[in-house]
Amino acid sequence: MLEKNTLGVVTREKGRFRSFLLTALSHFLADEWRKEHAQKRGGGQILTLDLNAAETRFGLEPTETTTPEKVFEQNWALALLNTVFERLRDEYHTDGKSNLFEALKFCLTGERSSVPYAELAVQLKLPENTVKVAVHRLRRRYRELLREEVSHTVDRSGEVEEELQYLFRVLAT
Repeated sequence: MLEKNTLGVVTREKGRFRSFLLTALSHFLADEWRKEHAQKRGGGQILTLDLNAAETRFGLEPTETTTPEKVFEQNWALALLNTVFERLRDEYHTDGKSNLFEALKFCLTGERSSVPYAELAVQLKLPENTVKVAVHRLRRRYRELLREEVSHTVDRSGEVEEELQYLFRVLAT
């Protein structure tokens, strides 16, 4: 990609960058496979196959129904969410609220019932209502940062909501 300046011709009008990366990787892997399996001059070795052993081994192999493209999309979505999480963590650290972030970060995953607000309030030595407001602000800021991060990956601001829905569908499967 660097030698041929492939990135120099990439534009938003031609599609999403992750689709470009996925296609480039597929082409690269196909080229590498062809190179690896090319018939060399004077080659032509004869291989014998034990089909019974192959079938037995094939039956023991774990089955994977997830395509490489799906894994790529899931990793892309997780990387995006992780970037947003780290940005939020850094903001809280900069504001001197690292302890609050560490105590409340589990609330971003939707598992807030695992520790009741009353218990968190005792742990943080804050009123329960203050903890509820802090959780609300944490989630709101996470959503803002997520929308901002997604807006960098789409062409128009109207596509942000569509991209968010797509990313969550990818993660749900």
